[in-house]
Amino acid sequence: MQRRTRITSVAIGAVTAAAVAATVITLTNDSDQTKKAAATQGVLLAEGSDRLPNQTAEDWVTYADHVVIVSATSEQEVAPDQVEIDRGEGLIGRNVNLKVDKVLWSRDGALKAAPKTWEYPTLGWQFKDDDLDNRQKMAMADSPRLEKGHSYIMAIMWEAAQCPEGDEKEPAGWFGLGEGSEIPYDNGIIGNGENEGSTHKVSKAGRAPLSVAAATEDDPNAGLEERLAGQSVTTLVAELEAAKPVEKEQFREPAPCG
Repeated sequence: MQRRTRITSVAIGAVTAAAVAATVITLTNDSDQTKKAAATQGVLLAEGSDRLPNQTAEDWVTYADHVVIVSATSEQEVAPDQVEIDRGEGLIGRNVNLKVDKVLWSRDGALKAAPKTWEYPTLGWQFKDDDLDNRQKMAMADSPRLEKGHSYIMAIMWEAAQCPEGDEKEPAGWFGLGEGSEIPYDNGIIGNGENEGSTHKVSKAGRAPLSVAAATEDDPNAGLEERLAGQSVTTLVAELEAAKPVEKEQFREPAPCG
């Protein structure tokens, strides 16, 4: 997969949960070749921590409430805050409207049924030089940008509103688990479509999906997307139905409101 300029944000917070609230960004360019690729592709890649484990079928059935196929139907810009405008550079967010085309799997006992549509806040653009029109596309590294006209498979979970002490209230909503829980799915093929703001074509595979052992030997970081690239959702659903949930880990202290 091609790499573009990466951004490390010290204030994005749970950016893989699509909370776009960065106020300070640092560009990290690995090489002149990377800079050239960035200019060509027009995409800045942001790094962030995943909300929850998300690479395996066991991760999905443990932490997700539903696995769905969605289509991105439209988007709206989210204006930067006044601090960023006064500084002359910052982030412009997006709310992407997602339509659920099919529910592939649901966890027994899920508190909420899968949504039919929802508004998904995510990264949009970086602007600079005191000019909101002087902008460059942004995406999370190794993840879809979620763009209109494309389809995706997503493992999602419902999180109640949180009121962490000393911080702003985090509204309730549907969230992904992290980088491995959002997979391109154009034309009914796993891995085919938009990723990191660019379109990648994957042919329908004429082979069996990689086993976990084979994928781990070839790439220790291989997740469901890499293992099942070129397959149909039938294969994914079979893996989810066969997977056994593990004991959930607590990655942050819950701070329920009220």
